[in-house]
Amino acid sequence: MAWMTDTVRVRVPATSANLGPGFDALGLALSLYDEVDAWVCESGLSIEISGEGADLAGAGEDHLIVRAMRAAFAVTGSQPPGLGLRCVNRIPHGRGLGSSAAATVAGILAARALATAGADALPDRALLGLATEFEGHPDNVAACLGGGLTIAWTADGWPRMVRLEPLPSIRPVICVGPVPVRTEVARKLLPGQVPHRDAVANAGRSALLVAALTQASATPGALLAATRDWLHQDYRAEAMPETAALTGRLRAAGLPAVVSGAGPSVLILLDAAREPDYRHHLDRLGSIVRETGIPWHISSLDVERQGARVLLPRPQSG
Repeated sequence: MAWMTDTVRVRVPATSANLGPGFDALGLALSLYDEVDAWVCESGLSIEISGEGADLAGAGEDHLIVRAMRAAFAVTGSQPPGLGLRCVNRIPHGRGLGSSAAATVAGILAARALATAGADALPDRALLGLATEFEGHPDNVAACLGGGLTIAWTADGWPRMVRLEPLPSIRPVICVGPVPVRTEVARKLLPGQVPHRDAVANAGRSALLVAALTQASATPGALLAATRDWLHQDYRAEAMPETAALTGRLRAAGLPAVVSGAGPSVLILLDAAREPDYRHHLDRLGSIVRETGIPWHISSLDVERQGARVLLPRPQSG
């Protein structure tokens, strides 16, 4: 196997899954990024991390990015003699913003770029399947790979996705929770069955949400109705009462707020074009968050529309 001699840089976005009613299906890419530099060396494994997850630099072969790279290298047919990684992490860990999906996608794309035959062994159509093996479900990795708004599902045992273009006026705002919540903890709170009426209601709201995010003709204010959920958020509230309280207060004020992924962060989907009081909504949002007395970190973001990508190789001395 021949290897790239320069350093490869991969940029991966944060993602928010579910978006309220689209449980395990809808995902949105956000303009908050991790960057990973990777290179092949003569021997060993070197990991440098700054920002989120810096304490995981000593994980070695158990680090998620390394495990994803090893899996991708296995598909190409060979492992490199040595590997170096330099990570700059901005996506909060354990906050429902797709940090594990971003790490998985970063590792797979970096490995494919470093192996000269990587693109042939791992074509674009195979990326979602390999990433989903690590993540367990495709909603976050689909949005991370594709950018924009994605719908993910599984057919015949294989994950599939469709990418849609959200309106340019959509403005995601994230309130990042101060304390992480593990996804597996949040999932254990979900019931094995839900009432038929709740499933029907969620199906309708999911369809409305896709329309509200992508169609300029959608009714002003439709995002508030479209983000109503019956399948998972109420069941998970006991694991993150502050999140449930903030989401409820924001929605009562007319702001389309949802739990981001498995939480505890809260996502608010604003539309600058269809909301004549857009700036007022931002001010009201900030006031409500401050009234909680909890140190939520508010970030006004954009929709990331390109998805994960490999940037041009850089000389290793850089």
